[in-house]
Amino acid sequence: MAVLSEISTKAPKEFDKKETKEETIALLKELDELQNVLYAESKHSVLVIFQGMDASGKDGAVKKVLGQLNPMGIMVTSFKAPTEEELSHDFLWRVHKHAPAKGMISVFNRSHYEDVLITRVHKWCDDVTAEKRFAAINDFEELLALHNSTSIFKFYLHISREEQQDRFKERLEDPVKHYKYNKKDFEEAEKWDQYMEVYEDVFENCNAVPWTIVPADQNWYKEYIVAKTLVKALKELDMKYPQLNK
Repeated sequence: MAVLSEISTKAPKEFDKKETKEETIALLKELDELQNVLYAESKHSVLVIFQGMDASGKDGAVKKVLGQLNPMGIMVTSFKAPTEEELSHDFLWRVHKHAPAKGMISVFNRSHYEDVLITRVHKWCDDVTAEKRFAAINDFEELLALHNSTSIFKFYLHISREEQQDRFKERLEDPVKHYKYNKKDFEEAEKWDQYMEVYEDVFENCNAVPWTIVPADQNWYKEYIVAKTLVKALKELDMKYPQLNK
């Protein structure tokens, strides 16, 4: 079981910032080409999930790692509080319709995991219901992986409480980041320990598709890990451009 308090939120000391950023640039070029083949071949699909505490860098990961890809082949969905219509269905209904088609990359900025995270912290979902949802989530991901050739990547962006507070302050002080300010973020931050507990529960119960816990205090290292993970796995699909019949 992953214990988040025992996992560093910073890059290992042997990583040089400049060299790592240069390697990330090369990885992003590879990722762009891999997306082209994915789109052209249309035999596989990709689902990228970003989870993490407020200010952990989910938006930045989407922009910096996936923002340069062909927009025709990628769809980004952010899951907010469910609407009245969404609440009238099962909790996965609003999620499933955003799952990727063959050849496509879908990115979830927050995801179906919110229904076993914030809901438990605020006691909207009891433990019995959470266990049922764990099973449904596992079945959902298995369905995508086995029946639609979907490669699923689940990234937890792991920041420290201190870094989170620094980023909140930056949102107050930097006019360019004022739009990110939300008073509720400070209220949620007070429930840090409860969030760590429910995240660890998710890692233990929903790991058939493994989680990548990404040290995220330094954005350059976060972007490197996400890009490297995607490139390595997509290369292993051994995708080919379709050939014309002679």
